[in-house]
Amino acid sequence: MKIEQIYTGCLAEAAYYVESAGEVAIIDPLREVSPYLERAQKGRAKIKYILETHFHADFVSGHLDLAKRSGGTIVFGPTAEPAFEAHVAKDGEELKLGEVTLKVLHTPGHTMESTTYLLRDEKGKDHCIFTGDTLFIGDVGRPDLAVKTDLSREDLAGHLFDSLRDKIMPLADDVIVYPGHGAGSACGKNMSKETSDTLGNQKKFNYALCSDMPKSKFVKEVTDGLVEPPQYFPKNAVMNKTGYESIDAILQRGATALTPEKLEERVKNHRALVLDTRSPGEYAQGHIPGAIFIGLDGSFASWAGTLITDLGQPLVIVAPRGREEEAVTRLSRVGYDNTLGYLQGGLQAWQEAGKGIATVHQIEAGEMAQKIKQGDPVKLLDVRKASEYESQHIHGVTNFPLDFINKNSGQLDRDTPYFLHCLSGYRSMVAASILQSEGFANITDVKGGFNELSKTGLPLTQYMPPVTML
Repeated sequence: MKIEQIYTGCLAEAAYYVESAGEVAIIDPLREVSPYLERAQKGRAKIKYILETHFHADFVSGHLDLAKRSGGTIVFGPTAEPAFEAHVAKDGEELKLGEVTLKVLHTPGHTMESTTYLLRDEKGKDHCIFTGDTLFIGDVGRPDLAVKTDLSREDLAGHLFDSLRDKIMPLADDVIVYPGHGAGSACGKNMSKETSDTLGNQKKFNYALCSDMPKSKFVKEVTDGLVEPPQYFPKNAVMNKTGYESIDAILQRGATALTPEKLEERVKNHRALVLDTRSPGEYAQGHIPGAIFIGLDGSFASWAGTLITDLGQPLVIVAPRGREEEAVTRLSRVGYDNTLGYLQGGLQAWQEAGKGIATVHQIEAGEMAQKIKQGDPVKLLDVRKASEYESQHIHGVTNFPLDFINKNSGQLDRDTPYFLHCLSGYRSMVAASILQSEGFANITDVKGGFNELSKTGLPLTQYMPPVTML
């Protein structure tokens, strides 16, 4: 028996490869399926099952392409109603995989079709559980991401309470927990950076598995403090339920090399958005006018999903040389399938063609601090998440979270000069790019963000550590 966790940091997502006696189950695969096929081929094994723990909201699963290319059977848990051929398993049903068995445990709560798969080894001993978004390390899945339901999030939290106590907690302490996500995912509130643990440890340290917690308190803990999920979540869930275009066609279309003139044609005739995926510094020094910055070396896919509101938005890419396909692939993971090509030769080719560029003005943290200390009338916006801002911030600074910039930019005065900072400089550059594209001309990015500003002697609020629910 082989179990391999395939973790993707950009989405904080864990897929799983399980092999026994030449048969393979892939659990919660990402959109691009070649790695799973190649892994099975290397082991001279055949993919028998593609197991889905639920209709994912934070990424587009590769179940359809993988089933088509491998011949494996897509499996969902009870109550799922996919719009394509799949096996909807019964609660308690056992799926034979080589010499091991995967038992279906219906664990509704995160969504009503949410399912945990219990792996029993060759001797019939409970070995591990693949919990999807039902149980994380240190947390549980949020109960407000179901595709369509008449149930409230409190109702779903109640189902989750029952699922954990009826299906998960009775299992032995040495059973290994393999969750669908780790820290950084928006599918939970307090996930650990660890990506597996024993169930016994989770019974000790995960607040949601406290044996004497009443249901009413559990519901309150799970639902309190939930922020609005990223706008792409319900759209991805629908795609996972109804179907989507093959990844091969998306990559072929996105791999089209564009001259500067062809890129301009895509922008004019297709209303394509130019997405610049280089570093914040490169973008600041020069970029195509109107281009939005979301760098590949940050949480690229989740920020694209949060900020580009139309999944069908035509996109053209400016990418670091050699990373064009990576950009297209990572966009497709969150449902952005309409990439129309990339700028061949990058910004250098653009400039050599005589095209103009735009820049973002930047200021050193020390100079920014000096302006504030000498009483200059500056408007400094902290674009970090509200929880980060509340933890500690510079006195007098306004919180303007990047997450909600599309909703809140109308509150800003176009004639006022604004200075932006985040923690280190990535998100503030994203915010600067969006505001400039909307016609805000007086935008300045603070280099190094809060990390550097906090060293300048500016007055800070008292540090309040993030609330840990234990």
